[in-house]
Amino acid sequence: MSNTVIKVENLSKMYHLGVIGYGTLREDLRSWWNLKRGKEDPNTKIGEKSRLGEHGEFWALRDINLEIKQGDRVGIIGRNGAGKSTLLKIMSRITAPTSGNIKIKGKLASLLEVGTGFHGELTGRENIFLNGAILGMKRREIQRKLDEIVEFAGVSEFVDTPVKRYSSGMYVRLGFSVAAHLTSEILVVDEVLAVGDADFQKKAIEKMKMLSQNFGRTVIFVSHGMNVIGKLCNFGFHLDKGELINSGEISKVIGGYLSSGLDADEHVFFDTSENDHIQFESASIKLGESEFGNLVFVGGSIII
Repeated sequence: MSNTVIKVENLSKMYHLGVIGYGTLREDLRSWWNLKRGKEDPNTKIGEKSRLGEHGEFWALRDINLEIKQGDRVGIIGRNGAGKSTLLKIMSRITAPTSGNIKIKGKLASLLEVGTGFHGELTGRENIFLNGAILGMKRREIQRKLDEIVEFAGVSEFVDTPVKRYSSGMYVRLGFSVAAHLTSEILVVDEVLAVGDADFQKKAIEKMKMLSQNFGRTVIFVSHGMNVIGKLCNFGFHLDKGELINSGEISKVIGGYLSSGLDADEHVFFDTSENDHIQFESASIKLGESEFGNLVFVGGSIII
């Protein structure tokens, strides 16, 4: 794989919708067995159709092929339901693909949702050691980085408190700090950073950029904030309806995504407050068959 750390080949993921859902395994098995024998579903009400196989198949991903190089900061963008989170879950080995394969070189740490990998009854300190052990680190290695992790997360007062008492913001801060500081070659972060406050988001982005530039860590980041993606990432993949439709330098991928059409309730933010190479002298919008909405200026940003 040379300097390729993730290689995805003909990857597809299919879900059977409506197959499970009566509440217990026993009821689902009874329904499945009767359906196989051509008999009536015993768990349905009179006049109600069986929920088994009612909705058919749903392909979350179809024939995805991509490569990610060591040290890349990769942004994965797309509408809701495009397959972004499913792809990250397969990379993190949370779920298995229906077909195709994925090759990963090195340790991978992921933060896909609030509390990923945490045990609610354990304290923050205990969860740090637990996550480190899962990543294959020795206790002395974790101990060496413990103070740095706690300081970055800003939870020093609560590090010996069970994490089930943490707010969602504290969960995210500690979860990201653990993933960023413990030894792993690949860091995967989903939209979860949006839960944190603006200051922490900025600090987290700077940390990920530093890990990539100084230590060759690979960062894979999913967000609907194009401004954040543009600041952090140097390469991008655009997914739509489970298919990879564009890849390449991040500014071109973002441009293609924005020009592909937006839903009427979507907003795009161009924040120029911390970006010296973007300057607007004037702005206009051309409405096609579908109207994007009104052009409104708010402070230093343009909202379409």
